[in-house]
Amino acid sequence: MQQAKQIVQTVFGYDTFRSGQEEAIERIMSEQSLLCVMPTGGGKSLCYQVPALLIEGTVLVISPLISLMKDQVDALSQLGVEAAFINSSLDESSYIATMALAERGHFQLLYVAPERLGAPSFQKLLRRLTVPFIAIDEAHCISEWGHDFRPSYRHIGQLLDQFDERPPVIALTATATPNVQRDICHQLGIEPSNIVATSVERDNLTFSVEKGIDRLAYVEQYARKYEGESGIIYAATRKTVEEVSRQLERKGISVTMYHGGLGDREREEAQRAFVENRVDIIVATNAFGMGIDQSNVRFVIHYQLPSSIEAYYQEAGRAGRDGLPSDCVLLYAPQDVQTQRFLIEQSSDEKRREEEMEKLQQVVDYVHTERCLDRYLLTYFGEQREEGCGRCSNCVDDRVFVDVTTDAQKVLSCIVRMRQMYGKGLVAQVLAGSNNQKIRDQRFQELSTYGLMKGQTIRSITQFIEWLIAEQYVHVENYPYPTLSVTEKGKKILVGEERVMKKKEKVTEKIEKDDPLFQRLRTLRMEIAQREAVPPFVIFSDRTLRELCEKKPQSLEELREIHGVGEVKLHQYGTLFLEELVLHASR
Repeated sequence: MQQAKQIVQTVFGYDTFRSGQEEAIERIMSEQSLLCVMPTGGGKSLCYQVPALLIEGTVLVISPLISLMKDQVDALSQLGVEAAFINSSLDESSYIATMALAERGHFQLLYVAPERLGAPSFQKLLRRLTVPFIAIDEAHCISEWGHDFRPSYRHIGQLLDQFDERPPVIALTATATPNVQRDICHQLGIEPSNIVATSVERDNLTFSVEKGIDRLAYVEQYARKYEGESGIIYAATRKTVEEVSRQLERKGISVTMYHGGLGDREREEAQRAFVENRVDIIVATNAFGMGIDQSNVRFVIHYQLPSSIEAYYQEAGRAGRDGLPSDCVLLYAPQDVQTQRFLIEQSSDEKRREEEMEKLQQVVDYVHTERCLDRYLLTYFGEQREEGCGRCSNCVDDRVFVDVTTDAQKVLSCIVRMRQMYGKGLVAQVLAGSNNQKIRDQRFQELSTYGLMKGQTIRSITQFIEWLIAEQYVHVENYPYPTLSVTEKGKKILVGEERVMKKKEKVTEKIEKDDPLFQRLRTLRMEIAQREAVPPFVIFSDRTLRELCEKKPQSLEELREIHGVGEVKLHQYGTLFLEELVLHASR
C-alpha cells in the first residue's frame, strides 16, 4: 500500500486517498472480488487504475461507452500510463495494431465494450493475456433492477467462464439501491460482505426544485449567469431538446444538442464540442452522459422530470466532479408526469412497466417534499441521516409554516368518499366543484365533499394533493391507472389526532462571476488542450485552476503541492502555468 500511495501522489497528483479508495485497492491487491459504490466524482477509477500499475499483466476494463473509453485512455496517456481501448470506433488497421500490442502485453489497462466480449478474435486474445483482475464500470447496467439495464452486460458471465482460473472482479457504480447491489453481487459471484460503499452524498452539490415557472426564460437567465462555464440541460424528449437548444442559440448562448435521433457523427461532434469547451452548454436526452469524464460541469438542469431517482442522481451527479460548488436544478411542470408515463407505457413488459411507474412516483414525491432534498436522496439509496444538508432549496427556504389541516381533511375525506378508486385529477375536479360529464356520470356532484375547495384552482388543488402524497398522507397505486388511497398517517389527520403544517413560496439566488486570473488559466488550458488534441479537463481540472488562483505558487516545488499536479503534468505544463501566474501578478 505504500507503493500505491506513492503512485497516487507522483502519477495522479493527489495528496491522499479519498474515502473508500484505500480499502478497495487493498482488497484488489489481495485478490478479492468486490463491489465498489461511490458517488460520481468520488474517484472510482483510481480504485482499479492504481492496482493496474502495481500488478503484472493487463487489466481488462469493461465500459459501456466509446466516449468514456477515449477520455479515460487520453487521461492515462497524459500521465504516461500504457492504456488502449477496443471498440467499434477503431478502423481495421488500428484494431489489428491494438490487438497485436495487447497480445504482447504492452498495455497496463485495456478498455473494452461489453459487446466485444463474445467476439471470437477477442476470446482468442484473452487466452494469450495475463489478466490479474477485471474492472466492470457502470456495473448497475448488469442488473435488471437498475435504471439503465443493458443486455450486453450479461456477456460478462461468459467472459469470466473463458478463464481456467477466474480472475478477481471489481464492479464499480455511482448509483445502486440495496436491491441493485445485491443483484450485482449475485450476477458476478461477489460475496455480499465484499462491498465497499461510501456515502452517496456530494457536499459540493446544491440541489433545488423549481415549480410553476417559465422554464425557457429560466434556463436562458441561468445560462447568462453562468456564461463561460460548462452546463448540461436534460430534457425527456428529442423534440424538447431541439426546442430548448434552438431557443438558447437564437438568444446568442453557446450551446449544442445531443439525442438519439442524430447521426453518429453529429452526436460525436456535439459531445466533443462540449467536452473540449468549444460550447458552454449541451441540451440532451438521457442518451448523453453516462461515463462522461468531464470534471468542470458547474450545473445540471433537468428541464423535465427524469424517469427515476437513480437516473436523476446519476445525471445530476455529472456536476462538480472536481469537488467545486455546483448546482443541480430540477424544473417541474405537471405535464411532465404524463410524458414519462407515455414513455414507460411503450414497454411490452408489464412487470417492468409497473416497476417504472413506482420509480416515477418517487421522483414526483421528491419534487413535492418540503424536507431536505439531500436527505430524501440519501434515504432512497439506503442511508439514514436526521439533520438537513443546510444547502438545498428546501433547507434554505425561510417561508413560514401555515396550518393546512382543514384542507388536508377535505382532500382525504373526498378520496374516501370516492371509494379510493380514482386519481388526483378527478379528486381535484370534485373538490373544485367542476361540472364535467365524468363527474355527472359518476354522480360525484352529490358527494358532501363536492365543491369544498371551490375558491381554489384545479391546478393548485392538484399540487396540494401531490404534496400530501410526498408527505405520505396519501398513497398512489400507479398501475395500471393511478388511484389514490388514504394511508395510516392520513387517517390520523382525518380523525383530528394530528395537525398538518405546510410552507408558502420561494426565490432563487444569483451566481457570481469568476476572477480574471481563473479565466486566463482557462484560456491557457484550452490552448494546450487544442494543441494536444485532448479535452481541457485532461490537462487540469477546474479545481486545480481554482487552487492555483487561490495559492498562486511561485515555483515548481510549490506547484507540486497543488491538487491534481503529478510529476508528469508538473514537467509537461508546470512552467507554462507558472509564467501565466507571474504575468498576472505583474499587471
